[in-house]
Amino acid sequence: MAADTPKTLADWQSKAASLSFETRAFINGEFVAAADGSTLTSINPATGDVIAEVASCDTPDAERATQAARATFESGVWSRCHPSKRKRVLLRLAELVETHRNELALLDTLDMGKPISSSLGDLAGTVACLRYQAECIDKLYGEVAPTGDRALGLVLREPMGVIAAIVPWNFPLMMTSWKIAPALAAGNSVILKPSEKSPLSALRLAHLAQEAGIPDGVFQVLPGYGHTVGKALALSMQVDGLAFTGSTGVGKQLMQYAGQSNLKRVFLECGGKSPNIVFADCQHLDAVAQSAAEAIFHNQGEVCIAGSRLLVENSIRKDFVARVVKAAEHMQPGDPLDPDSFMGAMVDEAQYQRVLAYIRQGESEGATLKLGGEASNSKGYFLPPTVFDDVTPEMSIGREEIFGPVLSVFGFDTEEQALALANDSDYGLAAGIWSQDIDRIMRVSRRLQSGQVFVNNWAGVDQTVPFGGVKQSGNGRDKSLHAQEKYCEVKTVWMSLSP
Repeated sequence: MAADTPKTLADWQSKAASLSFETRAFINGEFVAAADGSTLTSINPATGDVIAEVASCDTPDAERATQAARATFESGVWSRCHPSKRKRVLLRLAELVETHRNELALLDTLDMGKPISSSLGDLAGTVACLRYQAECIDKLYGEVAPTGDRALGLVLREPMGVIAAIVPWNFPLMMTSWKIAPALAAGNSVILKPSEKSPLSALRLAHLAQEAGIPDGVFQVLPGYGHTVGKALALSMQVDGLAFTGSTGVGKQLMQYAGQSNLKRVFLECGGKSPNIVFADCQHLDAVAQSAAEAIFHNQGEVCIAGSRLLVENSIRKDFVARVVKAAEHMQPGDPLDPDSFMGAMVDEAQYQRVLAYIRQGESEGATLKLGGEASNSKGYFLPPTVFDDVTPEMSIGREEIFGPVLSVFGFDTEEQALALANDSDYGLAAGIWSQDIDRIMRVSRRLQSGQVFVNNWAGVDQTVPFGGVKQSGNGRDKSLHAQEKYCEVKTVWMSLSP
């Protein structure tokens, strides 16, 4: 933690009391109210208090932003500027985000209830993403095809055009960086629609982007609802690509909008119901149990890759579940501004009630409640870690994405049974394997239907490796060189040469 970072709950409360909030949309270099004057209410889920009234954009705002983005892209001020200039500007943006990390982290914590320690970690990831993608700008080369001596075949990468990025509320600024950093690095104009549940850090980012030197119209922020401004961006004929992280249902709707408009490219990172498989030969069971608990209860379980399905070999299951419960007992929710809180508040009442309903359903379906399950009596939307054992594949809590602190434990006897359980899902975002048998690790890793597999860890991350899923968890990849590539068009130039 940096020297200037507040250390105590009182320090963070004092900093929160002095915050001011940008509440206007950012369109073509100007901070403006929504065209029709509409606003949405930002509520602190830990207290139920109103934070601010934020501009709620709709179709007229989307039209203005897309026109500005198109004009700016065609002007070449960013799309055709020297790569070294884009690199300098994005590195400057990373520097500014790092300088303002405490403020930005606090905005995310107040807006969606996550612990301040988690938000600070997100900011470190945000800065790393901006820097990595900036550094990639002058290191991605085109290609020369092997055409023989009568022709020269060039393969060029060019920016796609106007990119709309629709990001979720669970990791507001980090997910934003995963979309906008590679898209801007590739030379595109980007319109960001933050979640209506967490718009504040995105609007502050707009100030920093302007200060960093990103030209007017190249980066814009439209707060508002998915069914209004989000839909308008997805249907816009001026938008060439759409990047989305969120639910599978919304992802499917966005693909339909793309088909109804201009066949824009749609890159989706959607839901997950990730299996975390513990074989009996794994070592250090207490540490593994701690990791298994963190895999689901981090960020209140509001994580797309949460290890929500724990698959345990039956010979160690009873003992291992007891260890998980013991670890989870120390992960109770607390004040999100307290640096010692592992869990914070659910993002809003709707999500709070949704998770409670799943817990009641799990009990009615016959799963064994080992821990938690009760609503908090506090003012905010707090739920404790909840663990169900004896879960079977037909149960709703074992199949559907809950997006909350609810762990479903399954038992298995053989490797084949573990694979069958793990792959019996509409989703394929992440999976974990805990074993000391390298042959088993390689066999199971290759057969798991998942975009990423974690071996003897959960959620090992780095900017150099891609992030994304298969099946109904989506397509395309965030992070790594692959992220920047997806925001580019590939053009072939064929030149005939004289003999």
